[in-house]
Amino acid sequence: MVMMSPMFRLGNEDTGPPWLRPLLKASFFVPCQVHGDSNKSECNLYCLDCMGNALCSYCLPGHKDHHVVQIRRSSYHNVIRVSEVSKFIDISCIQTYIINSAKIVFLNERPQPRPGKGVSKACEICSRSLLDSFRFCSIGCKLEGVRTDPELTFALHPKPRREPMHGFESDESSTGRKLRKTSGTSRRITQLPAAKWGNEGRSTSSGTPPIVISYRTSRRKGVPHRAPF
Repeated sequence: MVMMSPMFRLGNEDTGPPWLRPLLKASFFVPCQVHGDSNKSECNLYCLDCMGNALCSYCLPGHKDHHVVQIRRSSYHNVIRVSEVSKFIDISCIQTYIINSAKIVFLNERPQPRPGKGVSKACEICSRSLLDSFRFCSIGCKLEGVRTDPELTFALHPKPRREPMHGFESDESSTGRKLRKTSGTSRRITQLPAAKWGNEGRSTSSGTPPIVISYRTSRRKGVPHRAPF
């Protein structure tokens, strides 16, 4: 029986991989329980394979070859870079933000007491103001929306592979044919006789054009004399 990594298994209700909910509930930016006495032992990492508590940088040697993501902080809320989380789940319909030149998404909901003026779009879960092209303000809000909308998913869909069209030759095959044709031509050229003897006893090479030296002398016409009367 082939065991599938929890990175790609979905939950019982098809609401994302099993590590997603523990990630959203984990406590970040607190002192590490194991390395609390060490300098810079703040927990801002999470192992998607172990699905345990948040980790600090001193915990990483115990999670070698595991999938570990880094959690960051923005306006007292936990965020994760799109470049990291998009490798594991589909974050479509979640509004993204730019912080420190990096695109991020928020982990959990951020309720807004009063919607902003002139805002026509709001998060379907916590009513936070959004841009028109998004439905949720965070990963946690999308997780709640998946329960009621069967069209939503966190599963990544593999990109379709482009198959070569029938009746057409690939570039590699055509290039190989051109190379074979060129090499055959060069062989025919090199198989020509190295030298031929001309009519006048001069040797001419097929590789370089012959230098023809003419031994004929032409008589220069003199000045015409006038016929006597």
